[in-house]
Amino acid sequence: MKKRGRLFIVLLVVVLCGIFLYPTVKWYVFVPQETKDLATGSRTQIREYARGQATRVLRELKALVKENPESSVPEQYKFLIATAKENYKLRNIAVPRQWTMKNLLSAFPNEQSLFEKLETSYRQDLLSLKQLSGKVLQLGLDLRGGMSILLEADTVAYESRMGKSPTGAEVTKLVEDDIKILNDRIDQFGVTEPDIRLQGANQILIEIPGAADPERVNSFLKGKGSLTFQIVDQELTTQVSTYFQENPGQMYTDDGKLKQPDFLPAGKIVAGYYVTDSYGLDELSSYVVLNEEIGLDGIEISDAVPSTHPVTGLPTVNFKLTPTGGDIFYKLTGANTNETMAVVQDGRVKAMATITEAIRSDVQITGFSAQEASELSITLKTAALPIELVVVSQQAVGASLGEDTVQTGLLAILIGLALVFLFMVVLYSQSGLFADIALLLNLIILISVLSAFNLTLTLTSIAGLVLTVGMAVDANVIIFQRIKEELALGKTSQASVKAGFAKAFWTIMDANVTTIIAALVLSQLGSGSVKGFANTLAVGIVSSMFCALFVAKLMLEAKVSGKNPRLTISWRRDK
Repeated sequence: MKKRGRLFIVLLVVVLCGIFLYPTVKWYVFVPQETKDLATGSRTQIREYARGQATRVLRELKALVKENPESSVPEQYKFLIATAKENYKLRNIAVPRQWTMKNLLSAFPNEQSLFEKLETSYRQDLLSLKQLSGKVLQLGLDLRGGMSILLEADTVAYESRMGKSPTGAEVTKLVEDDIKILNDRIDQFGVTEPDIRLQGANQILIEIPGAADPERVNSFLKGKGSLTFQIVDQELTTQVSTYFQENPGQMYTDDGKLKQPDFLPAGKIVAGYYVTDSYGLDELSSYVVLNEEIGLDGIEISDAVPSTHPVTGLPTVNFKLTPTGGDIFYKLTGANTNETMAVVQDGRVKAMATITEAIRSDVQITGFSAQEASELSITLKTAALPIELVVVSQQAVGASLGEDTVQTGLLAILIGLALVFLFMVVLYSQSGLFADIALLLNLIILISVLSAFNLTLTLTSIAGLVLTVGMAVDANVIIFQRIKEELALGKTSQASVKAGFAKAFWTIMDANVTTIIAALVLSQLGSGSVKGFANTLAVGIVSSMFCALFVAKLMLEAKVSGKNPRLTISWRRDK
């Protein structure tokens, strides 16, 4: 390949590294810590924060207009002007030349539209940062602190409860259902969004970053959640919906919680009816007034599965009740025929259905899409895990230890780089500078790949980085020594560079390929810290080979083909 083609490839690699590194640099350098804490919180926390902020800002805007309608728009609220301009154009009204508080609020037809704009703005900002946090180089628990919990399926308890022993495949399927429930449950408990994944065939590994409260974590691991069936008051539901529509500033408290209107009689409560939006979040669809008295507790559900109606073919959810639950449900449905019943999970209405007749034990609910039916079946089983779990191990790592470790690791990398740079310059003079440039690019490529594949940086990964830095110059040393030998035979600089790389190629390949094989085996068979070390080492070896055999060669060839083809590869004068 010609030098111009190789230069293009090197520049392309540099550009790709910049693209891969951008999310990591933006997240760790430019995003304030307070904003990071909000963005990495649970989805429920983000929504409550956005609504609370929108409620607060709406009050402030109304107060500013009341105080001085002709005052200019404060800097922190100018993001509303773009939407205000669009609203004026849609209504065929001239856009104001100067934006005052009166002009700004006049652009919105009502308080509800302004509130929705404010809430959307705050929510989208945090959701975009949450998406960004999933694309950056992650820090392991040993670096950022948190909790690591290993759970295992309790097959003995399952056999005792169900009267049969599950097969290996059944256990894995039950554990996967547990993971879906835990993902939903942990978000409802307001814990920072964790990493919950299947390990092996019958274990679940949960890693919760940050300073997690062990008691709060155990509450969603061992607790039965909250799932209830309650009767809907249709008349009050219509009244509350109208009230909230006319008074959007009265829907939520400052911390984003749904308010209970003062006119509600005793024994009635307001809950939100939520549907899943395109972001995977529970989106408030409407408001429902419920009888505060619980008609049936979810602990009485023994099983729930999605299915299809045998006649219409429409998706359904079928669930079975315990004998006690069947008696309760029969009395509830018999006394409330033609009324609406709500399925309420953790204070949120997840489904509603009209009671057409008294039902005892086998219940079928219709009116959903296939996806909604599948999600509702999981919701109905949230009150009890499909298979019980026991804690195998539970470890906590302090965040301060992680911070100290990161700083020590970075210091080790910097010292290692400085010593290697100095060594190469002292030993190989100007050619050593070329090796140093290749080494720096090697480190950039390594971190970029780790960031691009969203790999986790642990204490052992840092050890792999330091080891890679130390080993990265091996190939350069072999190549330079070969070039020295060729120069000693009296060859020209161009011929020596060409022969040196040719003779060193297979030596470098053999040495690095064997190491890559070992790293890949460790990556596949190892776990935890061993896998992190192996991944970093494997990526580092490939990157080192590219920089030594491609980048360094390009720089040396450019040097010997210029106006001054003399190659300086030591402090002695070479030909």
